[in-house]
Amino acid sequence: MSLETFAPSPAAWRRLISRRPTLGIGAGILLFFLLLAMAAPLVAPFDPILQNADVRLQGPSFAHLFGTDNFGRDILSRVIWGARIDLQIAVIGVIFPFLIGTTVGTIAGFFGGIVDAAFMRLVDIILAFPFLVLMLSIIAILGPGLSSFYIAMALVGWVSYARLIRSQMLILKNSDYAVAAVSLGFSRFRIMFRHLLPNAIAGSIVFSMSDATLVLLSGASVSYLGLGVQPPIAEWGVMVAEGQSFITTAWWITLFPGLSIVCLAFGFSMLGDALGELLGVHE
Repeated sequence: MSLETFAPSPAAWRRLISRRPTLGIGAGILLFFLLLAMAAPLVAPFDPILQNADVRLQGPSFAHLFGTDNFGRDILSRVIWGARIDLQIAVIGVIFPFLIGTTVGTIAGFFGGIVDAAFMRLVDIILAFPFLVLMLSIIAILGPGLSSFYIAMALVGWVSYARLIRSQMLILKNSDYAVAAVSLGFSRFRIMFRHLLPNAIAGSIVFSMSDATLVLLSGASVSYLGLGVQPPIAEWGVMVAEGQSFITTAWWITLFPGLSIVCLAFGFSMLGDALGELLGVHE
């Protein structure tokens, strides 16, 4: 895959975005939420966990643009601070499965034989269980909280990356440059991680953007069930769960955090589509 389009000049970037608008849309959405999360202490009008019974369940107004919840907390402030937690969930929840799956897939695909068979049987065992059920089971054993969620994602989510990398390694290890590297006496570690992996990882990078959407929705679902982020911490899934009882009388409690989840997931999806086109990967 040629990376000629990634010229450093601003004009080249403008041409690239004009040809692939999904790149600009996805990157713009993610940049917005990133800046919002970083500037939360400056732009949030109220303390996200400050309760005020005098203004509880007030609808959107000039004083509270997104309204208030049943504890009188400002929804806008909680949405802004919640961006920090949900971005963290999307990024960390992908990094560890990506690293584990890439390592396992590289080793299994390169060595083949009994090593490949052992790793792939482990993959088959994990895939035999529904993803959400297995993840919830691990969290239930470890106890609620973000740490348990990250561990569950790492233990369950790596299999997709391992299968992607393994399939590429099985092809690339027989390529001419791989054979030349062997004949030159390079170590197996160098051949795997310096010569083969950079050419096999494009599909996993693209998949990680789509996986970030899945992780984000899984994190919100787990928090909604009370197994993820614990109140009173501002997190979008928790906010949706808290507003469920007031959906007919105070719709704003669930609407704005729900829209935030959708928008952030949309940004990851658009960026993933754009990267797929740029890297020549078609999922």
